[in-house]
Amino acid sequence: MFSDNRDMQRLGASFFGMSAIILVLLHSSWAWALRSFILSPDNVHYGSVRYVRVEEGDTLLDIAREFDLGYNQIVAANPDIDPWVPAKGSLVLVPLSLVLPQGRIGSGIVVNLAEMRLYYFFSNGGHDYFLTAPIGIGAEGFLTQLGTYTVKSKTANPTWVVPESIRTEDPTLPAEVPPGPDNPLGDYAFRLSRMAYAIHGTNKPWGIGRRVSHGCIRMYPEDVGALYPMVPVGATVQVIYEPVKFGWSGEKFWVQVFDDFENRMGNPLLQVMEELLYHETAIGPLYIDREALSKAVEEKSGVPMAVAWPETP
Repeated sequence: MFSDNRDMQRLGASFFGMSAIILVLLHSSWAWALRSFILSPDNVHYGSVRYVRVEEGDTLLDIAREFDLGYNQIVAANPDIDPWVPAKGSLVLVPLSLVLPQGRIGSGIVVNLAEMRLYYFFSNGGHDYFLTAPIGIGAEGFLTQLGTYTVKSKTANPTWVVPESIRTEDPTLPAEVPPGPDNPLGDYAFRLSRMAYAIHGTNKPWGIGRRVSHGCIRMYPEDVGALYPMVPVGATVQVIYEPVKFGWSGEKFWVQVFDDFENRMGNPLLQVMEELLYHETAIGPLYIDREALSKAVEEKSGVPMAVAWPETP
């Protein structure tokens, strides 16, 4: 479906920030799953945006999966393009840049529900890294409870023991679904220490970047397959809700805004301005690009924007 040029773009995106040690860790069949970066203590902004042209038969969902993005992010970044029938030849913004969440941890998994994205932070060979992937999350009324969990167990080719609450909703479901193409857990599952939550694959990959589950965290099959051998039992899992992310990288203050679908965060503009005023007190006068800041807050495109930097003397 995709041209050689698009394949080369995919290759370039995969190598951005990827170290040789991560390539060794990942099984060859999953070589392009999970975007990977060397973690810098002075940076919160990683990656870059790019554009690709729609080819015959493409949907935005195809492009999203090719570049390891979820439905929410590709659609928010391209609000004027029909996600199912984009015009052939049109340019699609592929938001391959991100701002790290404030709620990150030194080691383990962070799930940002508002962003619909998972991060895995770890150290190896004296360096710190993080991997990241899009996720599907709980439908309205079934959002995963915020807080700290651990990975209680992990299973390849899991059997889905259907909860009674779900069988009540759909009496046609069996008590158990064995491994295979009909299993909604996919090929790999990490069971968490509280509730009946799990991080797992899916047999419906178009649900990534959507609110579709009963509280579990879904991943593309290629992403969970790459993550499975890397995350040990006992690893910390922090579940957060951050629709507004911001921080310094180099000499610029970056902001990344997603839809606050739970209406928990109040005024994002006020939140960012308070942070900027704090930094201005600490480091001196800042030039604030109010147009860029307003655009980020109003559009909620999920595309990071540089909105402030120190004023030159």
